[in-house]
Amino acid sequence: MQQAGPDAPTLCEGWTVRDLLAHLVLRESRPDAAPGILIPPLAGYTARVQESVARRNFGELLDAVLSGPPWYSPMRYVDEKANLVEYIVHHEDVRRAQEEWEPRELPAAVRGALWKAATMLGRRAYSSAPAPVTLEAPGRPRVRVHAGRGEGVTLRGEPEEVLLHAFGRDAVRIDVDGPAESARAVREMKRTIP
Repeated sequence: MQQAGPDAPTLCEGWTVRDLLAHLVLRESRPDAAPGILIPPLAGYTARVQESVARRNFGELLDAVLSGPPWYSPMRYVDEKANLVEYIVHHEDVRRAQEEWEPRELPAAVRGALWKAATMLGRRAYSSAPAPVTLEAPGRPRVRVHAGRGEGVTLRGEPEEVLLHAFGRDAVRIDVDGPAESARAVREMKRTIP
């Protein structure tokens, strides 16, 4: 985020790096406004608070994220588990919005944690898939995340690539195997995990 700068685009539609930082700061330091991230009736308040946070100095926003959740934040007690996926996804949102991005190598332990998250969250992301969906990563067991009907589709790639696809990102390096129509439909379906 520091290298890209505050006005660089991200994969989060309509958000710059500054907006993404404001989202992370709000999520960790504004327990009064964070529920609107997941609860639509509260989203208006969350958006207003996030706009206010985004007006802060860019360096201050970076420092707030780097220092982690403040002492009063409930996120402080689940920081490692709650933030690994969030930070990987948003880090890639910045990287992959730039031209000529390439996947990066992640430590085996991080990939292991991301695979666990991908298979768990994939059940939600692909719950409305038009065909059975199986996730596969090198050296990991195949995991069916949606039973569906008909011939199945397999999404294959490194754990972070599969996870990013489950989070609705299309800037991923995955193989999608299965009947052509079903494979296309699963690749392009709306996938969201709040």
